[in-house]
Amino acid sequence: MNGITEGDIANFLANTPGFFERHAELLASIQLTSPHGQRAVSLQERQMEMLRDKIKGLEFKIIEMIRNGQENVAIADRLHRWTRALLLTAAPSQLPQVLVDELKHQFLIPQAAVRLWGVAEAYEPLPFAKPVSGDVRSFASSLTLPYCGINSGFEAAGWLDDTSTVMSVALIPLRHAGAEAAFGLLVLGSPDPTRYTADMGTEFLMRIGEIAGGALSRLLPAQ
Repeated sequence: MNGITEGDIANFLANTPGFFERHAELLASIQLTSPHGQRAVSLQERQMEMLRDKIKGLEFKIIEMIRNGQENVAIADRLHRWTRALLLTAAPSQLPQVLVDELKHQFLIPQAAVRLWGVAEAYEPLPFAKPVSGDVRSFASSLTLPYCGINSGFEAAGWLDDTSTVMSVALIPLRHAGAEAAFGLLVLGSPDPTRYTADMGTEFLMRIGEIAGGALSRLLPAQ
């Protein structure tokens, strides 16, 4: 016949809530080892230590939530200022430069550039409409999400001011009104190889691309 196991005792105590009410003297006599040393403590003191540890853990979580909330508010403010600058730009021909300059300023991006194709004839001589290869156009249209990773000699990285210092890039396709084909590509570059990585989240970059695509669609031929 098997004896009583620790599991049997645990199940009994868990299912008999009145046990310690009927034997309150046991609570004062039970001694446990403190996790903060080798000294023995009472059950009540051990419970207090557990509660303090739990409260401390909750405090850390609250601090982390507050910090994340503050960071999100700061990002939202920068995105608002960047979008506002685009809306206040009256001349369509100035949009690409304003977009890049404000993006670098608001989000502390070391280098950024944009190229567009298929723009209206009046804008074809401007720097942002310089010819790009068919490979770049096909690559941009094939992207369903922004590309982030090490700069492995992308043609688009050559649009940046100082290509030699660019270690990681983000390539963001620009589309108009949900079209499958891209009409442009926004490239962000950094000397930090960990600034843009393949495993980073791209939701924010997608929003950047959607706003940029909507603003720069003013440069396309009238439909």
